[in-house]
Amino acid sequence: MKEEKNVAPKAVVLLSGGLDSTTVLAIAKAEGYQCYCLSFAYGQRQEVELERARATAIRYGASEHLVLRGDLDRIGGSALTTEVAVPKGRSFVEMDAEIPVTYVPGRNTLFLSYAMAWAEVVGATEIFIGVNALDYSGYPDCRPEYLEAFAKMANLATKAGVEGRKLQIRAPLMEMTKKEIIQQGVALGVDYSLTHSCYDPAADGRACGGCDSCRLRLKGFAEAGLTDPVLYQD
Repeated sequence: MKEEKNVAPKAVVLLSGGLDSTTVLAIAKAEGYQCYCLSFAYGQRQEVELERARATAIRYGASEHLVLRGDLDRIGGSALTTEVAVPKGRSFVEMDAEIPVTYVPGRNTLFLSYAMAWAEVVGATEIFIGVNALDYSGYPDCRPEYLEAFAKMANLATKAGVEGRKLQIRAPLMEMTKKEIIQQGVALGVDYSLTHSCYDPAADGRACGGCDSCRLRLKGFAEAGLTDPVLYQD
C-alpha cells in the first residue's frame, strides 16, 4: 500500500502588487502554502500595480492568479478612484491625525468577501492580507478588530464554516513597522524592484515620492539602511 504524500495547505493571498502584499506572499510561500493570488482592477488610478502583481505571482509560482474587476470608480468617494487630488507631502503626524481621501470605502470588505468565496471553492483555510496597524495611512479596515469581525462573519456565512472548516484571516504584518516589513522581505529574498506602492504614479509608472504611501515606503527603506529600488519622478 502506497503512503500518501503530504499535500501542502492552500491559502488565498490578496496581492495588490505593493510592498506589503508581496512580502505577505513571500511569508505564505515560506510557510509552505500553495498560494492562490487574488488581485483587483477596481478602477484605481494606479493600475500599474496590477502589472507588478502579475509579475510577482509568476515569480513566486502561484498555483493560480485571478484578477477580478470591481468598479469602485463608479461609486467614487476616494482620491484613488476619482479625479480628486492625492495629498502630497503630508507629515507622519498628519497621517496619524485623520482618515485621508485615499481611503476607498468598502474596499477591504469587498476584497475579503471575494477571497472568502474563492477560499471555500479551492479548499483553502487561510486568507493572507497585507494590512498594517502601525506604518499606515489610518484606514479603518486595516485594524485587527475589523479582521476579527470579518473572520467571525465568514465562518457564519459559509458552508465550510458551518461544517467546521474554519477560515482564518492572516495578517502577519499587522504589528510591524515598515522598516521591519522590509527587513523581513529582504530576509526572504523579496525583489522590491517588482513592487509598486505609489498612489499617483506618472504615466510611465514612476512613483511620485510625495503621497502618503511613497513617504511611508521611503521612510521604511531609509530606517532599514537600504535604497528603495523603484524609480521615482524626482
